[in-house]
Amino acid sequence: MMERVSKIALLAAVALFMALIAFNNITDYGSNFDFVQHVLSMDTTFPGNRLKWRAIATPALHHAFYWTIIAWEALSGWGIAAGAVALWRVRARSAAEFNAAKSLAVGALTANLILWFTAFLTVGAEWFVMWQSQVWNGQMAATRMFTCVGLVLLILKTPDSDPTTPSDDDGPGR
Repeated sequence: MMERVSKIALLAAVALFMALIAFNNITDYGSNFDFVQHVLSMDTTFPGNRLKWRAIATPALHHAFYWTIIAWEALSGWGIAAGAVALWRVRARSAAEFNAAKSLAVGALTANLILWFTAFLTVGAEWFVMWQSQVWNGQMAATRMFTCVGLVLLILKTPDSDPTTPSDDDGPGR
């Protein structure tokens, strides 16, 4: 039972983290909007960067990118929370039922991993060469998030089994 509760607690922790990230991005919109704006504008990449043709200088598109990120964080966080609740409800049932109830959490964690890997590490870091910026570089934070969420997904995916009961054949010395 402790392993199941641990999995549920880890899901709840990730859901709380995503809720705080989305809440912070909404209530202090400007702080991380500046980040998105600088990354998309590519205004702090290396001088003479031959990839600056990729830059997006349109403020409306900066806002669209940022709202997409916020929505992705919030929706995946909601899915992770709903997955934790679903698992809590079946925590004392059979392993088959508990394992089957993992699907929502697995999908939401995967969606969250796609956010960090695709939006930040692929699009931000490679397409908009965020890695060249000394100031507006979110690779470390994205890697940290991808790693933490990925570890929770791996832990969640470990199969649960029903507790074994000793049989009459399991006498001393066996």
